[in-house]
Amino acid sequence: MAVIIDGKKIAQNIRHEVKAETLRLKEQMGVTPGLAVILVGNDPASQIYVRRKENACKEVGFLSREYRLPQDSEEAQVLRIIHELNQDSSIHGILVQLPLPKHLSAVAIVEKIDPRKDVDGLHPWNTGRLFTGNPYHIACTPRGIVEMIDQCGIEIEGKDAVIIGRSNLVGKPLALLLLNRHATVTICHTRTRHLAEVTKRAEILIAAAGRPEMITGDMVGNGAVVIDVGINRINDGRLVGDVAFAEVAEKASYITPVPGGVGLMTVAMLLANTLNAARDLSAGVQK
Repeated sequence: MAVIIDGKKIAQNIRHEVKAETLRLKEQMGVTPGLAVILVGNDPASQIYVRRKENACKEVGFLSREYRLPQDSEEAQVLRIIHELNQDSSIHGILVQLPLPKHLSAVAIVEKIDPRKDVDGLHPWNTGRLFTGNPYHIACTPRGIVEMIDQCGIEIEGKDAVIIGRSNLVGKPLALLLLNRHATVTICHTRTRHLAEVTKRAEILIAAAGRPEMITGDMVGNGAVVIDVGINRINDGRLVGDVAFAEVAEKASYITPVPGGVGLMTVAMLLANTLNAARDLSAGVQK
């Protein structure tokens, strides 16, 4: 039976560290880390995420600012807010909540964020640095996944890692992170043939496809480390991941639960990125 990775505990420890470092930053430099979140539209899941981020900021002592815009907001309005935040010395992190309404270009909007304040790690400057093995801000969910693996004392170097999902938010940056840690990485997607044959050889398996319980016990090798990024609400109202937890837990060595796993780490890493940005921007550090 697999060891259940306690994302809640790991994330809480990181929050405690961020809170302590925030207090030191205030005392030594008179700086309070500031995070601004821009939410366009009324997507229910996005509203929940934004509220969680606001509560997390309060918990660790950050300045938190929100911009809630109507669904039909023009791109120029969003870009104008980003420009103002780029110039605002009290704001060290800028996050545009995704997904955006379809008439807005996420690429164009993210590219306008000062990359030093891009605490989501999605600006081409940050993704490019990750590609070259010299990262600055790392996308929060991939960074949280690697942190969880490290906290469990699981060796990454030399392992066969399989990622299901190739999104810019998770799959691609995670692949680069694992490659930089000397794993052998395979990325699977909707056109991957004989998926089970690929997943069964994984020593580290990360499911980030957004399909409820698609990874079943017969798709997992004995002793695999299984990280479930998915969070899906099914017809009976339950939240489940991309992994059929009960049957996969019988074969895995480690497994993350849903909820209580990766999602909590994402917010913790956002706080850590914002703290780092505040420290560097206030000290005039050039990256």
